[in-house]
This record gives sequence, structure tokens and C-alpha cells, in this order.
Amino acid sequence: INVQAGVGLALLDTDPEQARTALTTIKDQSREALGEVRQVLDTLRTPGDAPRAPAPGLDRLPELVEQAASAGLTVEVEGKPPRLSPGTDLAAFRIVQEALTNVVRHSGSRHARVRLGRDGGTLLLRVDDDGPATGAEAGGSGNGLAGMRERAAALGGTIEAGPRPDGGFRVLAALPIDVKHPNRTKEDDR
Repeated sequence: INVQAGVGLALLDTDPEQARTALTTIKDQSREALGEVRQVLDTLRTPGDAPRAPAPGLDRLPELVEQAASAGLTVEVEGKPPRLSPGTDLAAFRIVQEALTNVVRHSGSRHARVRLGRDGGTLLLRVDDDGPATGAEAGGSGNGLAGMRERAAALGGTIEAGPRPDGGFRVLAALPIDVKHPNRTKEDDR
């Protein structure tokens, strides 16, 4: 939302149509974020009730590509995700979302690649860009990468992130396709 607001402000005078697109994206993303907050609150208040709306997953990857395009980033997607547990699907979506946001914010690149693959019971998710970190915000706060690592670790997965030897930056996530919940019993599965 913050990135899109910056894009909207920067383009307001020079490209009103692009600014309008950025504002529409802000509206959509804030509505989605509000829905997720409501889901969390519903879960905390009434644990037996079903959530109000499904959490986003990799089936919504085209929306992330469209949002990145509105910020001037071309995203190439390779591979299709396997069927994922809901927790893995949400974490994968959020990791791609944050990685693409980081490309827009911190990279001079106008092109990114998202690759989805499988290695046994593991989803391999890779986001690459070709640009060096630039600008005053290049270092960032590190909260985005920390959040990605926390999401992966909560599922028993891993994140590797850093500069590539040939230039650019890579985020590589390895997430279990089917998450076993340690607090669940066999009776919960019936």
C-alpha cells in the first residue's frame, strides 16, 4: 500500500491515469488487509466459526503481477504451484508479494522473475531481479525479509535472501507443501 501511495503521489501531476491505477490498487489492497484483520479477530473471538473469506493464495499470483506492473515492474512467472495446504498457500503468496514490493522499492531493475517448483514434499519459490539496490531506501528496515523468514519458519520452511553472484537479488523459499499441525490430533482430521 505504501509503495502504491508513493507511485500515486509521484505520478499525480505527470501521469494522472497511472496515479488513478495506483490509487485503485491501494483501495483493493487495503480492503484485502482489512479482511485479513477481520479473519484474525474472528479466529480469536470465536474459534469454532469459519472465517469470513478465504485467505489469498498463489491462485492470486496474477493480481500481484498486475500490481507490480502498475508500479513499472515487469514480472515473468514460470511454473505452476502444486496443491498446497492453506497455510503454505498464504505464506507463499505473502512471500512473493513482499519480494516483489522489495524489487520495486530497493532495486533499479524493471524486471523480476518468479519461479515455482517442487522438490518432493517441498514448494520451491524463487524471486529474482537484475538490479542492484539503489536509492536512499536501498538498505530498508529489514522488516520485510524478517517477516518472510518468520512466515517460512512457522511452517518449518526456510528463506534464503541476498545478492546473486552474477548481480541482482534473489529470494528463495522452501516451504512444506502439506503442513502438519503439531497440536492437531487424529480425531481433528475425522
